[in-house]
Amino acid sequence: MSSICHAARPVADVIYSGGTVVTVNDLQPEAEAVAIKAGKIIAVGYRDEVMKLKADQTKLVDLDGATLLPGFIDPHGHVFNTGIQAVSANLLPAPDGAVNDIPALQATLKAWAAQNGRITGQYGWIVGFGYDDAQLKEQRHPTREDLDLVSTELPVVIVHQSGHLGVMNSKALQMLSLTAASKNPPGGTIRRKDGSQEPDGVLEENAFFGPLFGLMSKLGPDANTALFAAGVKLYKSFGYTTAQEGKASLGSAATMEAVAKSGNLDIDVVAYPDITVGAQAMKAPWLSRSYTQHFRIGGIKLTLDGSPQGKTAWLSKPYYKVPAGRSADYRGYPAFSDEQVNGFVEQAFQKGWQVLAHVNGDAAIDQFISAVRAAEAKQGMADRRPVAIHAQTAREDQVQAFHDLGIMPSFFPMHTYYWGDWHRDSVLGPERAANISPLGWARQRNMIFTSHHDAPVAMPDPMRVLHATVNRVTRSGQVLGPAHRVSPLVALKAHTLWSAYQHFEEKSKGSIEVGKLADFVILDRNPLEGDPMTIDKIKVMETIKEGKSVFRRESTQRTADRLRSCAESEPCIRAATFALKMAGVMDMPSHDD
Repeated sequence: MSSICHAARPVADVIYSGGTVVTVNDLQPEAEAVAIKAGKIIAVGYRDEVMKLKADQTKLVDLDGATLLPGFIDPHGHVFNTGIQAVSANLLPAPDGAVNDIPALQATLKAWAAQNGRITGQYGWIVGFGYDDAQLKEQRHPTREDLDLVSTELPVVIVHQSGHLGVMNSKALQMLSLTAASKNPPGGTIRRKDGSQEPDGVLEENAFFGPLFGLMSKLGPDANTALFAAGVKLYKSFGYTTAQEGKASLGSAATMEAVAKSGNLDIDVVAYPDITVGAQAMKAPWLSRSYTQHFRIGGIKLTLDGSPQGKTAWLSKPYYKVPAGRSADYRGYPAFSDEQVNGFVEQAFQKGWQVLAHVNGDAAIDQFISAVRAAEAKQGMADRRPVAIHAQTAREDQVQAFHDLGIMPSFFPMHTYYWGDWHRDSVLGPERAANISPLGWARQRNMIFTSHHDAPVAMPDPMRVLHATVNRVTRSGQVLGPAHRVSPLVALKAHTLWSAYQHFEEKSKGSIEVGKLADFVILDRNPLEGDPMTIDKIKVMETIKEGKSVFRRESTQRTADRLRSCAESEPCIRAATFALKMAGVMDMPSHDD
């Protein structure tokens, strides 16, 4: 069981023991203790053996029954854009928010505007994030008229939870010169009022991204730095030691580089600039498989289609229930032509850039598979690890193509909870919905995969990722696609060791082994034991990056307990609440908990 560096027996800086150590190493699945020195693991094994590395200066950490695991590695998310979510009005439905009908959405936006006068005064916009038409009581998108009831003086923009659609009020449409005469851009749609060409406020894909990026470009360096810091802080509170920005703009890449240069980045962040700006962003020293002050550019991002829950993903067969105003054979649409995609992938293969391709619909997956096959034929075989991001509607023949071409799928089984019922009843129908994120087909072929949250589409909560990957239970309590459920250990590997492999970092991260970085997360219990349906209740107690604590819940838990015991004492409530806010607790309990 013991694994210790014997060459010149070193003295440990820190030794962890007194709990469960889940190594995610098949050769040594569990251990009693771990020793680290200079930010790396020097021993894993029995406590008595590891304690031989103790000296007077060694810090002993008693896990007190908690579980030590490798730090979580984000296989696909948007750490920079998560900061945008953190400062916008929270329009998410339950359980992550309280917006389940349009009046609640309007009230939330008004309350945010009243409380954030400095933001609205400086930038002149009211911004909300996370509404979901599938969860709204009205079962439709809000319109410009709905948002006009929030404000007619200030422009209002709200972002769909998928990030692929948005709605603007009349003032915003006027400022952006979007009128009945405006044409749909390639790969995007301006939705219109019934019987008219007048925009109804809903903008899809590229019709939305352009105006949104224009709004973001108005932010100054200080605001962008604050957004990035907010995203990183949230990620650390959920146990991530490596985060991803899965679609960086030139501006966000520049901000992340600047923060890294300043020495203020304390977890690793790997960015994948959008292909439209990729060539400009690919520069030394950031374009590398190694980190410079915790930041690097890992490759490029291709977005080939849209969102299945928003019904903009590109399918090979029509949607089960087509959106209003669409023909019966509506299948979504591509973002680029085959010729363009072939050129993008060939360029990346030729230059040695890893490709992350957003492909939700099976028609988009076909397009990506074809491009990879063509590029490999021209550039030859190599260890490039192209990634099919989401791959939600992958057919079994496409999973086989992933296997044959070395394409790594990064699945999105969290959809089974958030939109599983919607996919079954409206988007895909029962048969196709049961096979979204087909992990079972991948495991039948002995393939590894990753499983992600795509924050800010969902909160960057690894426990919810693991829970959905294992259970595949919908909001209504039904199991969607039982053949694609996996064990808790496989789900954990998909968020640690296999995520490290996806990023070409498996030799330094993803498991607790001698020689790897001391990147850890401490949980209040072992996710491999107990009822799998309670995995989402597990809490992150501490996040450790290269031996240094970057987030700790213990110091705030006593204050949270104090708040719960405050009864009706207002001074006590105010003091405890203030302490929690100052400590930066992300899931602060209410007085009613």
